[in-house]
Amino acid sequence: MTQNIPEIYGSLVFNDRIMRSKLPKDMYKALKKTIENGTHLELDVANSVAVAMKEWAIENGATHYTHWFQPMTNVTAEKHDSFISPTGDGLVIMDFSGKELVKGEPDASSFPSGGLRATFEARGYTAWDPTSPAFIKDGTLYIPTAFCSYSGEALDKKTPLLRSMDTLNKAAVNMLHILGNKGIKHVSTTVGPEQEYFLVPKELYKERKDLVFCGRTLLGAPAPKGQEMEDHYFGTLKPKVAAYMHDLDVELWKLGIPAKTKHNEVAPAQHELAPVFDTTNVAVDHNQLTMEVMKKVADKHDLVCLLHEKPFEGINGSGKHNNWSMITDDGVNLLDPGKTPAENIQFLVFLMAVIKAVDEYADLLRISVASAGNDHRLGANEAPPAVVSIFLGDELTEVLKSIENDTYFTSHGAVQMDIGATVLPHFVKDNTDRNRTSPFAFTGNKFEFRMLGSAASVANPNIVLNTAVAEALDQFAKELADVAPEDMEHAVHELIKRAIKKHKRVIFNGNGYTDEWIEEAAKRGLYNLKSTPDAMPMWIADKNIELFTKHSIFTSEEIHSRYDIWLENYSKTINIESNTMVEMVQKDLLPSVLSYVEEIASTASLKASVVPGISCKSETTLITKLSQLSDAMTKGLEKLKADTARAKAAEDVLENAKLYQTEVLEDMEELRRSADEAETLIPDDLLPYPTYGKLLFYI
Repeated sequence: MTQNIPEIYGSLVFNDRIMRSKLPKDMYKALKKTIENGTHLELDVANSVAVAMKEWAIENGATHYTHWFQPMTNVTAEKHDSFISPTGDGLVIMDFSGKELVKGEPDASSFPSGGLRATFEARGYTAWDPTSPAFIKDGTLYIPTAFCSYSGEALDKKTPLLRSMDTLNKAAVNMLHILGNKGIKHVSTTVGPEQEYFLVPKELYKERKDLVFCGRTLLGAPAPKGQEMEDHYFGTLKPKVAAYMHDLDVELWKLGIPAKTKHNEVAPAQHELAPVFDTTNVAVDHNQLTMEVMKKVADKHDLVCLLHEKPFEGINGSGKHNNWSMITDDGVNLLDPGKTPAENIQFLVFLMAVIKAVDEYADLLRISVASAGNDHRLGANEAPPAVVSIFLGDELTEVLKSIENDTYFTSHGAVQMDIGATVLPHFVKDNTDRNRTSPFAFTGNKFEFRMLGSAASVANPNIVLNTAVAEALDQFAKELADVAPEDMEHAVHELIKRAIKKHKRVIFNGNGYTDEWIEEAAKRGLYNLKSTPDAMPMWIADKNIELFTKHSIFTSEEIHSRYDIWLENYSKTINIESNTMVEMVQKDLLPSVLSYVEEIASTASLKASVVPGISCKSETTLITKLSQLSDAMTKGLEKLKADTARAKAAEDVLENAKLYQTEVLEDMEELRRSADEAETLIPDDLLPYPTYGKLLFYI
């Protein structure tokens, strides 16, 4: 069915067009002032907006509203209230006040707080984020909000994200004014998160306890074919997948999410969706909503959308690329080098601020993507290594070298691509190649942070990035604050030169997958935080606490609470995986193995009774092998259960996480080896779960 895309796009969003048509002019102007300048929203404006929002929502079939927020659980939260208000005569009116719009009171006691709140201290508040538009989904008006405790601590990801955006805005505007660009009043950060995912048949998913409980397979021998033929990447879409992607686009477009690109990814059954960039907090909201809609649309197509970072062993996992830049209120991208980057002082200052930020706070960037799931990807030759480095490309690297060495930079200029066939058009070659092994790559006019896991919120990486870059800009501004206008060009040149010498160690344009780079990174003094438990202690390092508290992104208490929450989440995740694996092997796979042994033994006995002296070597060999594997699995189960109990009993959150990492995960890997080998010897009709071959190739 053909859709009129411009007509349906944003049709379920309370966007600027709707606000302009529904609100009185003075109220519309007041709301726009709040959105654009961050000014306080008066109650009379909130009341006017609430009435208009309610009327629009009801016109579009909504009966309820919810304050939609992002607690520290990696998913969103919502509590639905109807618009009805009893009139006392047995009837109701549909009512919604400004107070109900701007503030909600969800129970805060059951969300992760890391010790910020006691269980009995239940009150929490949600506060409307007017810079992210409300929308309608499933008959409910969704109002994006921030979430805090009764005493004001941030219990979510939205609050510190908005704080970091304000911080970077102030630092960037100040720097632009110092450089002589006095007309700029606001700088926004923008993000475009590319989203990878897997699709599997729903009926097969339901037969896998590991997928249901953990989102990834804990057992499973490789299929006869994986990704080695390289035929899935950008390959022709299967009809069922194409139908899913079409419906997904339509649902996202209705919600004002600018879904742009879709294609098959590297691994079988893996795909990707990429949106057009948007203001950071809106992009974060949109990505959370995208992941939810992906799952809902998949269900309608009898599919399941898997967002785990590593759902299948032996093939690529899924990531999420965070494309980040800075835009002024007059539409200038501060990371656009222009045609002459060597002479673009404004660009070079902001470029060096990013390089300085990444070098000094690489540990925080690594932590911002840390999770039990993402640990399976990083450094596994399918995703960037755990070492954070920056790819700039040849031209920008040469520009910085020329500044460092006070030499003249000679640009090679635009190069025409000639592919060799007369009929093919010539086109201008980009000034740099792509580097898929780099964690943090410059891609023309933005940086692509490639370390994120597919299931993660993009809030944490952008909180860190915004704050670290703001700190770098503040330090640069301090050096330039008292420089006379006539001396500014020279002072900026010297500042950039010093920054290059100090931070060039983080620039690496080569292959990040090689052992040689890891060795070289160690020589350069770069962090290699291989796992979540390795990385987390850096979160509470003095320099990082100072960064966040200085810029009022987090209080010290909020920092320590997140340290506890993230480590607990890591341990709980692996504990669930361990318990699931025990159940699958003990209750499902081992009985299947023993049943097959019994069947083989019966076959051998029957053969011998019919033809005395006949060889039963194949049966005895198979029985012996399966018996050995059964013994190994039984032994592995006991060790896994014992080590899981010991890890769970550890009281310190870091010790707890390290035991899960070093012992429980190793036990699981060892048990899996025996289980997967046994799977290869058992007929499919006796296996208790669908194989990789069916999961990955049966759509």
